[in-house]
Amino acid sequence: MNEQYPVIQGAEAFFLKGHSTGILLCHGFLGTPQSVRELGEALGKQGYTVSCPRLPGHGTHFKDLEQFSYGDWFASIEQAYVELKQSCTSVFVIGQSMGGTLSLDLASCHPEIEGLVLINPAIDIPQFETYRTKPAHDYVTEDAPDIKKADAVEITYGQAPVKAYQQLLGYMDAVRAKLGEVRCPVVCFQSLEDHVVPPANTDYILGKIGSENASKYELHDSYHIASMDHELDFIVAKSLEWIAQANVLPAGGQG
Repeated sequence: MNEQYPVIQGAEAFFLKGHSTGILLCHGFLGTPQSVRELGEALGKQGYTVSCPRLPGHGTHFKDLEQFSYGDWFASIEQAYVELKQSCTSVFVIGQSMGGTLSLDLASCHPEIEGLVLINPAIDIPQFETYRTKPAHDYVTEDAPDIKKADAVEITYGQAPVKAYQQLLGYMDAVRAKLGEVRCPVVCFQSLEDHVVPPANTDYILGKIGSENASKYELHDSYHIASMDHELDFIVAKSLEWIAQANVLPAGGQG
């Protein structure tokens, strides 16, 4: 299956070559690598090797999204992880929104992952439940991206297929059942005001994963797309601090 439309300028995947510790970045549903690019570049400036793939059907045209399943999205993330692992001795994964869902799934399949950084991760979105029973061929008109910072502009779609929402809902169901298999260290960033993913998702995930090392930071001045919001510098600083600390522990985070 191939995309029929060109990639929107600025929405491309990116790769920043650095030292032997890699960071895989996972953007969210309807988003693109652009939404986490500033975060990725800040990590790259500290010497990390950063890879951010573009999920299939994202960053082109909303009609492309209809062709792909959550299995396709996961396959693209897993391929990027395997490629990053070939040049890096250790890899951390950072995921925002559905990127957090993908990150949790990846960690359940690859216990050697050093740790996860989750930004407003999605595991249950009640406001999307009505899409389960709507015709898959219909389209949803999208609201403006949920960002508090007034001048932030995210590349996303104005419409999205109901079929894509059904894939997202099915994927959250599948990953919810696997949370206990996630055992690597995890740190979460939770926007207390999020108009897309209820903040309770973060607490639910932290309560269900099998990790002994799990913690969270609250964000008081950011909405859902926190990687483009007022507290990006805080997310960068705390992520760098946490990754540096986790990276000196033996594999699996057991001290």
